[in-house]
Amino acid sequence: MKPKSNGFQKADDINLYYEIYGVGKPLVLIHGGGSSGFYDFEETIKRLEDDFQLIVIDLQNHGKSEHRNIAETFEQDARDIMAVLEKLNIIKASFFGFSNGATTVLQIGHLFPDNVEKMVAASGVTKRNGMIDGFFEGMSKASVENIMQKLKDNFLKINPDDRLLKNMFEKDSQRMINFQDIDDEVLKSIKSPVSLIAGDKDVIKVQHIAEMNQLIPDSKVMILPAGHGNYMMADENGNADTELIDFTISQIKKFLNS
Repeated sequence: MKPKSNGFQKADDINLYYEIYGVGKPLVLIHGGGSSGFYDFEETIKRLEDDFQLIVIDLQNHGKSEHRNIAETFEQDARDIMAVLEKLNIIKASFFGFSNGATTVLQIGHLFPDNVEKMVAASGVTKRNGMIDGFFEGMSKASVENIMQKLKDNFLKINPDDRLLKNMFEKDSQRMINFQDIDDEVLKSIKSPVSLIAGDKDVIKVQHIAEMNQLIPDSKVMILPAGHGNYMMADENGNADTELIDFTISQIKKFLNS
């Protein structure tokens, strides 16, 4: 599976890597922490490239994109993404974000309402108490040595540089350790339709997804029998529940086309 086009575009002070698949209405795919665009969305691309123009972006410090030595923020990621889209002459698009990418997508909806058609926010979080008990304690004890092996392998395959791996890990982990609640007004301000997705055994509490649904004016919820993300990709052992992924992506396609 090869992109129709790919390359780098400037976002503020660094170059971000992007790939474009398929044709149709633009759908921007935003990956989660520690990952890269194609890694998180390979199964999505397979299923949607005949229906949408898929723009896959590696965020700062991830994948093939350049690194910064400043703290990561979801607002910065949102601005980076919009800078890339502007250079690609994509004025309005739908957005599908997973995990940290979902939190970033919600910031895009808040900061750039005129550029958003629809949004899918899968396993995103806006409150510290929205994470499962023990998440932040575990994050504070994490080290670059115990990154999930598949994520480490993916990073080093793209960037065979342990220093860059360390920078990515430090920036990602510190963003979560220091995560502050996002004001309810951010969600209340979102004008576009939003599909909120999570697994029933996710690191995000189902109750938190329901609370977000109450705050976003035009939103719907889909809770799937899955953990963190394996409703749209293979699990940490490389096992993919294709039937479940088929269902998830079919529902996302239905939402985006409705």
